[in-house]
Amino acid sequence: MTGKKLGAFVVFTKHFQPLSLPALAQTLSGVGAEGADLCVRPGYPVNPENVEVKLSEACRIFSDHGLVIGLVTTPGDFTDPEKPETEKLLAACGRCGIPLVKLGYWFMESDGYWKTVDRIRKLLKVFSRLAEKHRTKVMIHNHSGQTMGLNSCSAMNLVKDFDPKHVGIFADTGHLSLVGEPLPMAFDIIGDYWSALAIKDVVRQRIFSEGRYQWRLRVVPLGEGYVDWPALIKLLREKNFPGPISFHSEYSELELDSVIDQTRMDLRFFRRLLQTV
Repeated sequence: MTGKKLGAFVVFTKHFQPLSLPALAQTLSGVGAEGADLCVRPGYPVNPENVEVKLSEACRIFSDHGLVIGLVTTPGDFTDPEKPETEKLLAACGRCGIPLVKLGYWFMESDGYWKTVDRIRKLLKVFSRLAEKHRTKVMIHNHSGQTMGLNSCSAMNLVKDFDPKHVGIFADTGHLSLVGEPLPMAFDIIGDYWSALAIKDVVRQRIFSEGRYQWRLRVVPLGEGYVDWPALIKLLREKNFPGPISFHSEYSELELDSVIDQTRMDLRFFRRLLQTV
């Protein structure tokens, strides 16, 4: 099995912030990616303020390098569909033919989990209408920790009964492994809502900070963490997953050159798994 039978291999550009759009496209092409999971956040070449102009420019530049923008990742607080910048960003994605938009993160409020779920679902109803209007899809990212979409079960509490053409789930191998949800179960739970896949490996480390021992998540090179890679490859082979596969090179302790090198190695590692497992 080769990666060509799956969706595009894209790279999350969060840790490539210093690069201009042409340099970013050249870099991603050079590491063997097929496109970008484009970080559209303040301080990046494409951001919520300039998205109406810069996103189409980014698409042209990437296309010139034979690359696609498989999805856009918004700021962490991109959770209010009534703000003017929300529709502006979704409309820009629709015009550029970008099929997927990862939303920000919600957290449990003081009145508890289920009332927070009810409020989020009301917001997602508006997001769904906007996504349909602009021919794109919004996604909840399963992110371990305190977010309301921390695993497949919790993400489904948010998106169930919405049309999966307009609302989906961005499944993340690292976070699913950290919360202990077995991958076959996790992907079966989300079913038709599975829209994109984040590839990263993680460990939990005990560190001494601020006068006490604490646990922290650390992203590590693929194959060095908790992810059950053979199980993942089997699932991808069974489902022939067509959505974008986003490599999350979240190596914040590395200099940019080393992030680029590690991304190249991660892509090589994953392609080798597809051929051998």
